[in-house]
Amino acid sequence: MLEIIYQDEWLVAVNKPAGWLVHRSWLDRKEKVVVMQTVRDQIGQHVFTAHRLDRPTSGVLLMGLSSEVGRLLSQQFEQHQIRKTYHAVLRGWLSESGTLDYPLVEELDKIADKFATEPRGPQPAVTDYQLLTHVEMPVAISRYATSRYSLVEMQPRTGRKHQLRRHMAHLRHPIIGDTTHGDLRQNRGAATHFGMDRLMLHASALSLNHPVTGEPLVIRAGLDSVWQQMLQQFGWQEQMPDVPRVEFADEAVQDKPTE
Repeated sequence: MLEIIYQDEWLVAVNKPAGWLVHRSWLDRKEKVVVMQTVRDQIGQHVFTAHRLDRPTSGVLLMGLSSEVGRLLSQQFEQHQIRKTYHAVLRGWLSESGTLDYPLVEELDKIADKFATEPRGPQPAVTDYQLLTHVEMPVAISRYATSRYSLVEMQPRTGRKHQLRRHMAHLRHPIIGDTTHGDLRQNRGAATHFGMDRLMLHASALSLNHPVTGEPLVIRAGLDSVWQQMLQQFGWQEQMPDVPRVEFADEAVQDKPTE
């Protein structure tokens, strides 16, 4: 069972657990439990994707209950009419908030994009980020005597592949648990000492106008046990008051991918 955080006669949104695929993919043919089929079986009707979340990312996933509504939602995402809010834990102390306007070259997957044409040149990519707090822990990781982490809120203005991961890595503060653009030693240390054993990136909220009624709609996704444990250890419980907490049932656990 997945946590349904919003549903009406046109839309449904769930809190996607980290490690779940949105839909079946030939990248992982062995995975039989995916979000779309689970939601379909749970509510008893077909769902239509409007956007995606990477497998290791948790949080708000919005779907239409008809192909037409799915198309309308997709248009809103493509036209950047939906405000997306993410939270992440970064390596090190981020010094300030800001806006990063840093073009990104399209990333092609060796398997999924095997027959794709060569990537285009750098594409515009803009991310707003706000430093919420940081902490220094008396735990030696790698060559450092202590370990430092920053909690940030981010709103991507564009939707490039792995934009948030790549932008934070560009700032030299990669997201903890990012095995592609991050610091592997820091990832191992964060997992060993603080239980952050996956990508610490959470899609906290979507703000949009309802595609059918036009009414303003804000959908929030709660934080799971890994996030809650981290907030408690770092003393950050009061830094994310608008984001609820949630406990996932055992059935919502898949094998953790190597990514």
